[in-house]
Amino acid sequence: MLAPFLSYLRVYEPMRAFEGPSGAPIRAGLARGAIAPERAGWRERELCLRALVGSRLLPGDPTTDRGADVFVVTEPSGEQLICPFDTRPRAAAAVLGFLDSEEPLLRASALPVSETVARRCATAAMAELGDGAAHVVTAAWIVPLPWFAMVDPEQRVLRLDRPRRVWWRVPIGTARARAIRAEKILRDALGDTGPAEVLAETERWLERFDRSSVLELDYGGLVELINDEALRADESAQLVRCGLQALRDGDEETAGDCYDRLQEFWGAVAGKQRAG
Repeated sequence: MLAPFLSYLRVYEPMRAFEGPSGAPIRAGLARGAIAPERAGWRERELCLRALVGSRLLPGDPTTDRGADVFVVTEPSGEQLICPFDTRPRAAAAVLGFLDSEEPLLRASALPVSETVARRCATAAMAELGDGAAHVVTAAWIVPLPWFAMVDPEQRVLRLDRPRRVWWRVPIGTARARAIRAEKILRDALGDTGPAEVLAETERWLERFDRSSVLELDYGGLVELINDEALRADESAQLVRCGLQALRDGDEETAGDCYDRLQEFWGAVAGKQRAG
């Protein structure tokens, strides 16, 4: 079975961010053993299917002592950085968005509980994050182009043997600085909405985490939609960098060419949704 066709932004924080009682599930999950990032889609699908079979609104059980699912990366210094899945509060945020945006008939047919109970449960699950934020952001069928503004094209990691994977990691301070710089270029050239708004929201999200954290951009299950040759030739991060520089220089022709090439590549990937 293929992984869900999702791309990811993940924040890995140092262990000190999970001290105290609220970090107990994270510490328990770390003791149980981390999950490899390439298994993320399968694990979250499993959690959601279990909730569906059990007629539960949200995946995960906050009363269990098994601990939270976590990813771990080890810095060159030997320090471990941890990224909780945060599947339950992310699902709760999706439920609240669904309740606020969809028609009553669809809401009633899709929910396993009443709207009142659904909103109460989702709000309580969101509160499990406390003053923090979810460590994972996802996008379906595409990598949002503004995300590439935060990474260095030369630091891409491409793994074509199984399990195939494409990812970047960047210090969170560097990612924030790049997001702020790219947002200004885009606002000056294109206005306040669209890509500039995505970067502004992303920067506000990143400022919630420890300053020693690391941001990871991961193609996730999208690698199953792109063959090896195309992955090797993929220049998305470089094209975004080139396009931003062109916009800053007032070179609309070059910026337009970069955008067209990005749209061609990612449009072909997203088009497989319709083909399937």
